[in-house]
Amino acid sequence: MTIYFYKVWEPYGCFSNFSPHGIEIRGTYWSTVEHYYQAQKFVGSVDAAIIPSIYAAETPEQAAALGRCSTRQLRSDWDAVKTQVMKEAVLKKFLTHAEIRDTLLATGDNLLVENSPNDYFWGCGADKTGENCLGKILMNVREEIRNLLCRYQ
Repeated sequence: MTIYFYKVWEPYGCFSNFSPHGIEIRGTYWSTVEHYYQAQKFVGSVDAAIIPSIYAAETPEQAAALGRCSTRQLRSDWDAVKTQVMKEAVLKKFLTHAEIRDTLLATGDNLLVENSPNDYFWGCGADKTGENCLGKILMNVREEIRNLLCRYQ
């Protein structure tokens, strides 16, 4: 079975980076994974001054809009590190919040797909031909958490 997710108010909405599940990474608390991810695009770049604005954004939608501004210069290694940045944040989210960790584990071995009609990298895109990198990260995190739980039982 395939489990599709996208909007936070839909079933499995907790899998979205916009879900209201904060994370703490390297001593800084971020309101959502989306806030953290968008800010990381600018670490060490000439446009790093935008990071506090992304951090303070009232909603993940606002954080995303700030991070997607095409006139800003991304960090030079962004394409090489963006999936690892996302994986670190997603893993932290599910290790931090037991209720959504249980939801993720309850998906068993089902395929998880971000049903974004516009994103062909993180999601499946409108025609379902996208790379679904967020879904792949979630499935990887699910397996990593299973392995951690087995070690400590």
